[in-house]
Amino acid sequence: MYLTSLPDHSNPNFDEDLHFKRFKAHNVVFNTLSSYSFCDDHVGCLSFKTVLKGEEWYGVNHRRLAIRPGQFLILNDEQNYSCKIDTHDKVRGLSVFFQKDFAAQVFEDTLKTETDLLDNPFYPNNKQPEFFQTLNDIDPELQLQLVALISHLEDNGYDGGAEEHLFFLLRHLIGTLKSDNKKIAEVAAIKPSSKIEIYRRLCIAKDFLHSTFMEKPDLKLLGSMACLSVPQLIRQFKSVFKVTPHQYLIAVKLKHAVHLLKNTKKPIHEITWACGFENESAFCRAFKSAYGFQPLIFRKAHI
Repeated sequence: MYLTSLPDHSNPNFDEDLHFKRFKAHNVVFNTLSSYSFCDDHVGCLSFKTVLKGEEWYGVNHRRLAIRPGQFLILNDEQNYSCKIDTHDKVRGLSVFFQKDFAAQVFEDTLKTETDLLDNPFYPNNKQPEFFQTLNDIDPELQLQLVALISHLEDNGYDGGAEEHLFFLLRHLIGTLKSDNKKIAEVAAIKPSSKIEIYRRLCIAKDFLHSTFMEKPDLKLLGSMACLSVPQLIRQFKSVFKVTPHQYLIAVKLKHAVHLLKNTKKPIHEITWACGFENESAFCRAFKSAYGFQPLIFRKAHI
């Protein structure tokens, strides 16, 4: 099923039961351009969330995440969440909801050997792997897959070809889970359960940096959000992500600056403010150190 507009949950005639039943019966793809939209409480199936323009906020497990271009979020089956677009500017969002049987069969095909699949070609129990519900970067391969999916849907609607695109999208998401497992192995702990729990908390800190980078979050607040002491946060964060939280924060700010330089005509002082730098000099020094060019020269080279 392919939809190009979001439902109005505030409409008195909105049939919530009918709307949510769709996700149990079909794969559903939303490719929408919206402003001032919200859903306070949704219990969805396994889903993929990203935005192509603007930002959308999600509430998951008592924390708020901002999804911006170049990032995606995976939400597990039966996960409660809220979502909100709180701006007059149009936000281009893409959400894919995977029907449970479809997802289970793809995961079975991806994770089992050919011999196992021949012995049992049907997936009887609808089990799905549990993803870490954290922000991820969209790599070039995934970007190409999303462009191809959107192009197919716009040209042909939802058909067998679109379902094939969703098959490859789900296979790519398994790679995300494997990447998380490699990071878990880097956590400095002995028990596997401790490694997983510390990684979950580090992801909370990482997502908080992504979502609030313009507000200059400090280490004490970051540790409090992740329920880690400041020394433990710094040590484990460096072990897993190979940089300290402060270095990671600077990289997030600069990545956002690159997006603004390439896609807007905002002057440097506005970009400085929007990215959370104290002044233009600090921004320009950090940008040149990371990219080898002053921001204006970088912009001219990418127009």
